[in-house]
Amino acid sequence: MNTLNNNDFNILDLPDEILLAILNKLNTTDVFHSLVDVNQQFDRLTLDYLHVRNIDMTDTMTINSLYDQTSSIDTKILSKICEKVLPRIHHQVYKLTIEQYSMQHIILAANYPQLYSLSLTNFQEEILYQSLTDDLILRDLLTKQITHLNIDIKKPTQHCSITVSKSFELILCLCKKLIVLNFCDMFPTRTYETPMFYLLSTTHMSSTLIKLKINVASLVDCLCLLDGRLEFLSTLIINIGQIFDPILDIGSRKKLPKLKYLSLTAPSFTCCYDTQIVPLLCRMINLEELKLYLSVARFDSTYVDGIQLYDQFLICMTHLKKFTFCINTEVFNDKVRVEFPSNEDIQRSFIGRGYQQVTSYVRTNLMKTEGYCFLYSVPYDFEDFVQLNNSYQGGKFQAVRQLTMHDKIPFEHKLFKLISEDFPFLRFLYLSNRHPQQDKQHSSTLITFPYLTSLNLQYAHVDYVELFLLKNNAHLPRLLNLRIEYESLTTITNNFTNNVTYFNFDRLRSLDVCQAFVRPENFHQYFPLL
Repeated sequence: MNTLNNNDFNILDLPDEILLAILNKLNTTDVFHSLVDVNQQFDRLTLDYLHVRNIDMTDTMTINSLYDQTSSIDTKILSKICEKVLPRIHHQVYKLTIEQYSMQHIILAANYPQLYSLSLTNFQEEILYQSLTDDLILRDLLTKQITHLNIDIKKPTQHCSITVSKSFELILCLCKKLIVLNFCDMFPTRTYETPMFYLLSTTHMSSTLIKLKINVASLVDCLCLLDGRLEFLSTLIINIGQIFDPILDIGSRKKLPKLKYLSLTAPSFTCCYDTQIVPLLCRMINLEELKLYLSVARFDSTYVDGIQLYDQFLICMTHLKKFTFCINTEVFNDKVRVEFPSNEDIQRSFIGRGYQQVTSYVRTNLMKTEGYCFLYSVPYDFEDFVQLNNSYQGGKFQAVRQLTMHDKIPFEHKLFKLISEDFPFLRFLYLSNRHPQQDKQHSSTLITFPYLTSLNLQYAHVDYVELFLLKNNAHLPRLLNLRIEYESLTTITNNFTNNVTYFNFDRLRSLDVCQAFVRPENFHQYFPLL
């Protein structure tokens, strides 16, 4: 039998296809710094036109907290890349991702005549606005070349920042060729709600914009965007923080014939579904695809069902080809006696109206005065799943990355086991339940979330803290971010005296205990990477 002599093996003996596959897995800055000018083969591969068409010049992010990330390329590495690499490939760069700390060096290093897509990441709000205002090279790129623009802003100092709104306004005024804009919705932990009501009705907006992805604070902001100034907008992907009755009438009766695709997500419960959402949807007469994620609160009424969806707005959308939805309805009937539909009634309401497969489940209280209905099209096609409670009956949710759990009834071990199987690619979990578990005899089978990176247990009883953070109960190989009350942390660690190997703390890069505290002397033993 022949044995491989390790001394005879050289990475350069690998085929180019495998070497390129390896390079594509590595950080771009590391590749440029380490492999350019090593030899002719590496130069040919690393500077290949297919490899340099799309350059991400951001370094691996060090996560400081759940909502704040910092990233900066080492000064020497950045200097070498700007001096020796970018001038050789500048004419082949079509897409470029840069961060606040290195933007000036990179855009000054060379001209980029083919550049059409630019991503500005990890910017402070004031620095972004200043750059858009004063950086002549950036402004020239945006005005003359950029058709696709992505913006990422660090957590602003204020919830509704006028500076962020002014940056959005400046982008729309400045970018003469812009057709696609993602504004502050690049990373799931840093989606900032941009207020639009600061924009004057006389403010000019980009007449070329076709696709917009954005988070806004309220429905008023959404109505501002749809007041007619974005006259060629055909695709809108929008997350709305709160939906309430607007004080002003902002073009609410105008039809929106150019809009062909709408994805509207509003996870917070609203009482204005019938008075605001339905009239807005009725304006979109030429929609070809509609995605709705809504949480609806009603009083002295009943659940949203297939009949209502069709009669209220789908009947107006004669060009609609695809309708994807997830609708939570919570009903409170204190004054009027309304009989809640059964789960079978909800299912039957979709028959004969051209819907795809639909799944639903309902739950009512003992007095039949409060009811809850969860309703969605199959397959489930949203990255978020909110308000999961004990009425959950299972399903397949491979698209979901972020899950919120809340209930006034305890969550038991079997529910978490089911969730770990039904949500195989979950990355962010928010758990809110102050009620202790009834059955703490956990199964010998570990609950496993192989991709979970962020866990929020701030409003969770200590029973759930133990369930997730003790290695005997849960396997969380990628957990990086943890939010937890300090009292819960001291409880499960017995004031930092229990064996450090008992806990899922090994890989944590961020710990938020919701209060100021003095680190104990052995803190680093529990959290070696903090």
